[in-house]
Amino acid sequence: MSKHLVLVGGGHAHMLTLANLYQFTQKGYAVSVIGPSAFHYYSGMGPGMLGKTYAPDDIRFATQKVVEQQGGQFILGKATHIDPEKGVVALESGNQIPYDVLSVNAGSYVPRLNLLSKTDNVYAVKPIERLLDAQERILTLNAHKQISVAILGGGPSAAEISGNIWQLASISGQQPPRITIFAGKRFLARFADKVRAKVAQSLKERGIRIDTSGYVQAISSGSITMESGQKHTCDLAFLALGVKPNPIFTHSHLPTGPDGGLLVNQYLQCEQYPQIFGGGDCIYFEPQPLDKVGVYAVRQNPILFANLMAALDDRPLQAFDPGGDYLLIFNLGGNQGVLQKKWLLMGGKPAFLIKDYIDRKFMKKFQAIEE
Repeated sequence: MSKHLVLVGGGHAHMLTLANLYQFTQKGYAVSVIGPSAFHYYSGMGPGMLGKTYAPDDIRFATQKVVEQQGGQFILGKATHIDPEKGVVALESGNQIPYDVLSVNAGSYVPRLNLLSKTDNVYAVKPIERLLDAQERILTLNAHKQISVAILGGGPSAAEISGNIWQLASISGQQPPRITIFAGKRFLARFADKVRAKVAQSLKERGIRIDTSGYVQAISSGSITMESGQKHTCDLAFLALGVKPNPIFTHSHLPTGPDGGLLVNQYLQCEQYPQIFGGGDCIYFEPQPLDKVGVYAVRQNPILFANLMAALDDRPLQAFDPGGDYLLIFNLGGNQGVLQKKWLLMGGKPAFLIKDYIDRKFMKKFQAIEE
């Protein structure tokens, strides 16, 4: 009986493996890919889709089509539990998928805070597809009056979502909403002062307010309540509170890092269960903590591909080197961006155009596999 490779998720860290599934099937290995959607959306272009810079087709990869045309099996479903002793992945449907080698790139989720019962107009920034619903809702409500939008969170996602909401209304011929970022005690706290100042200036020039008076305690569809007890009314709210790894590993009692991500070694492998690998936002890289940014998932691509094949072939594994400093670019809407690379700091349209070029090139490379 042939060995069975199972991939959970079609995210950035699995892209090269998905592009080369035929190499596994040609060797006689069975391949199954489990995913909650037939498509994978590139999160780095999600805010741009919200702002209508990109159409949905521009930022998504046809996972199911690519898997099936290379002889693999695509299973539409949500993985909820891994049993490493039995070597099976359990799905929300109740089905169980056996594996010989497993790789998990199940992504992350946005914490929900203390949501009260009525939350019709509250949107998390993940999953990315949900931003399409938010886009329609913004335009519908804002067509009748100037609405108020609250963005909860003080990180890059909050900055990008706020700027692209402003763009959405502007290019649609509407008055931009009143937008407030509730950033806690400090906006973009983990970034250098010069980066923080440049991003804040770009947003403030378009009337986007940044509130650093304290943290939000609870949220409902019509208002948010601060820890101080102060309340702010809002027509819509977005949760951009950072991300946490998919909880499948804690539910499965697998080794995890402090953030709940699958604990992996230099080979992107779970040492306790060496037939399990992982990449992207859902892992905790034991040799050194990694930022939750797409660049590391992209860098993990060739190592995951090589090591999954090596594990099936019973060959030695390759170590993952996270590499040095990475290029940081924010898409702030309105064709504005902020770029940093070591000593270089750039703002305005040139920064946005560089990000736009890199992102479109990345997507076209993998979308070409669909043909």
